[in-house]
Amino acid sequence: MPIWAEAFGLSLTQIGALKAAYSGALACFQVPAGLLSERFGERVLLWTGTVAAGLGYLAIGLADGFVMLIAMLVFAGLASGVQYPLSSALVARTFADGNRRAALGVYNFAGDLGKIGAPLLVGAFVFVIGWRGASAFYGALGILAGVALFCVLRRIEIGAVVPRAPDEAPPRGWGIRNRPAFAAISGIAMIDSATRYGFLIFLPFLLAERGAGVGMVGIALALTFAGGAAGKLVCGLVAERVGTVRLVVLTEIATGAAILLVPVLPTYAIMALLPVIGLALHGTSSVLYGTVAELVDESRPSRAYGLVYTLGIGAGAASPVLFGVLGDSAGVAAALTGMGILALCALPLCPVLRHR
Repeated sequence: MPIWAEAFGLSLTQIGALKAAYSGALACFQVPAGLLSERFGERVLLWTGTVAAGLGYLAIGLADGFVMLIAMLVFAGLASGVQYPLSSALVARTFADGNRRAALGVYNFAGDLGKIGAPLLVGAFVFVIGWRGASAFYGALGILAGVALFCVLRRIEIGAVVPRAPDEAPPRGWGIRNRPAFAAISGIAMIDSATRYGFLIFLPFLLAERGAGVGMVGIALALTFAGGAAGKLVCGLVAERVGTVRLVVLTEIATGAAILLVPVLPTYAIMALLPVIGLALHGTSSVLYGTVAELVDESRPSRAYGLVYTLGIGAGAASPVLFGVLGDSAGVAAALTGMGILALCALPLCPVLRHR
């Protein structure tokens, strides 16, 4: 984003529009991807979407201004929209007989490794061959990944259209077998995403108010992300032993209590607490997403995951705006306090899961 701002003379509003365009496109295609997968299978959509995203980044390297840049980001965002719901559905279906949450925890952990590795890799190429060359390299990498994905999924024979017996009637609507529990999971996912997005955006502002430099802010975010990556892996594994509801209660209490402590703790104590916050803040998702497939018909997991991801991403996108209003009127500490209280609001939804 800073490189594009300098290259094309973009304002902060235009930079914000670039981020909103990509995130909005990503959110909008979650449910359609799930619906299309029931007709064509996850395999076809996953590899074509990954290749299309790569083509989008190749085209970004040719951008001559803001309009083409935002258009290609929308295209890449739509193409990338297949990844979350369809991959989660594939993992959930493959491990339907056991260890589903652990498998999704490993999947989410691998995704965080990619989020750490890709910026470092592309950043290195920017210094060597410039941002256009780095974008072309990233796009080519996406295309190769899409082709490899097709070969692997075809070889292990998963991701095709699930056949249905001739006398078996298709499920009606979304195929949700337990609406109260599904609604509870969706609500917890929205609260979890809203808290996570808001905290990651406003934490640097609190540290800056206390005189922290760019280096310390970078370390703080790195500690949070490292704890988050570990949380996705650990919580997915632990959920197999202690159960979904119990672990969600523990992670939400830990998240809410820790965030409420952040505004009143000294800076060194906040830094020590950040890995724990990251673990609890990100760990809930592995547990929740492992439960989604248990609440819907076995032929409908992709659209169910698409719906949950759409609600979560949407809540996460709205969160910084709402907490920004609170922060402007009452200060960053008040905004963080509101996030801690919001995290605890997930607890009343947990008994619905336990009951169902």
